[in-house]
Amino acid sequence: MTESNKKDSLISANGVSYLIPFILITSCFALWGFANDITNPMVKAFSKIFRMSVTDGTLVQVAFYGGYFAMAFPAAMFIRKYSYKAGVLCGLGLYAVGAFLFYPAALIGSYYPFLVAYFILTCGLSFLETSCNPYILSMGSEATATRRLNMAQCFNPIGSLCGMFVAMNFIQNKLNPMDTAQRALLSDEEFLAVKESDLQVLINPYLAIGLIIALMFVVILLKKMPKNNDTAGRLAFGDSLRRILSLPHYREGVLAQFFYVGVQIMCWTFIIQYGTRVFVAEGMAEQEAEVLSQSYNIAAMVLFICSRFVSTYLMKYFNAGKMLMIFAIAGAVFTVGVIGLQDRLGLYCLVAVSGCMSLMFPTIYGIALDGLGDDAKLGSAGLIMAILGGSVLPPAQAAIIDMHEVFGMPAENVSFVLPLICFIVVMIYGCRSFNRSLA
Repeated sequence: MTESNKKDSLISANGVSYLIPFILITSCFALWGFANDITNPMVKAFSKIFRMSVTDGTLVQVAFYGGYFAMAFPAAMFIRKYSYKAGVLCGLGLYAVGAFLFYPAALIGSYYPFLVAYFILTCGLSFLETSCNPYILSMGSEATATRRLNMAQCFNPIGSLCGMFVAMNFIQNKLNPMDTAQRALLSDEEFLAVKESDLQVLINPYLAIGLIIALMFVVILLKKMPKNNDTAGRLAFGDSLRRILSLPHYREGVLAQFFYVGVQIMCWTFIIQYGTRVFVAEGMAEQEAEVLSQSYNIAAMVLFICSRFVSTYLMKYFNAGKMLMIFAIAGAVFTVGVIGLQDRLGLYCLVAVSGCMSLMFPTIYGIALDGLGDDAKLGSAGLIMAILGGSVLPPAQAAIIDMHEVFGMPAENVSFVLPLICFIVVMIYGCRSFNRSLA
């Protein structure tokens, strides 16, 4: 081992260790993972609580991922002027405010104040992701940047798993057991009483996470963090934007990220609708079917976590673009099974899809930002704006599901044609990235 290799490791460079900052920033990955995956089951929950269609329920996802889109470039400009740490603190602050706004939203008892709370919360998540991803990339040598980001991103699904667990045990299991059809028969007074009770159940986890986020804000505020690329704030925005848009691997990376986030949110949101249809067809009650479906969602997340650790290790030995292509092909194959199989085998395929998605977000991110240097702060914003895919594509899938039957098949099955298309786009990006690495 050379002297240089002794000095540099996955989370150090030139003899400087970034261990404690790495741990603190990595914890933020888990925190926004929690927010993402406590939210996915809320599409079904809000649809029941407010007696809405699945399509109306996906306004939760529109507000949630719309916040990512709206705040990405303002966040990038903010961290260019100040620092990554300032961006992280601003993100945590907005996250906490959005979570606390669930309390007045419940008092009002209307659907739309919750959408405002989600939007503000995810403006904070946009700040966090725009700041934390390139911050992690900078905490060590450029040669290990993509692997370092994959390692940090391993803790994102751990937060997601916690969010799913809380959603299942502290929200779904505690909501009134009446199904959608039974609620439609309630009088206005009876409906109001049930709705108020369910909303109280729904907001408690958000208030708890708001307190945790506030504590994390204080810890990072008081901790001295590394400063990176302090001269970046003086770079011209227009020049930086022109440079990054001239790079094919960046432009294509933004597009691939849009479709990847779309497929992730579609698969994790509508596994509940898919599983509920399967289990109700077997004779199970709707609420019992929903809870059991959420357990399959948790199983999918466990597989996602295990696959991410394995793929991060394998990335030491294999080209990132090649791995991205192979995992996307596998995801497409399992999605064909989700479409074609109408029993539990289709649900098993849908669980398996999560194992294929595990490396995609950080790998696309790392490939797209490779070689951007100081422009990475602005480039990160474009990749975070691509999270808009999680806002645009789920409502399109929900609209198919609301048709109930398409071409003689359950609409839940047919709707997964959209995730199949997304995997094909990611596969093409992986293939092109691998070919560029060989040139």
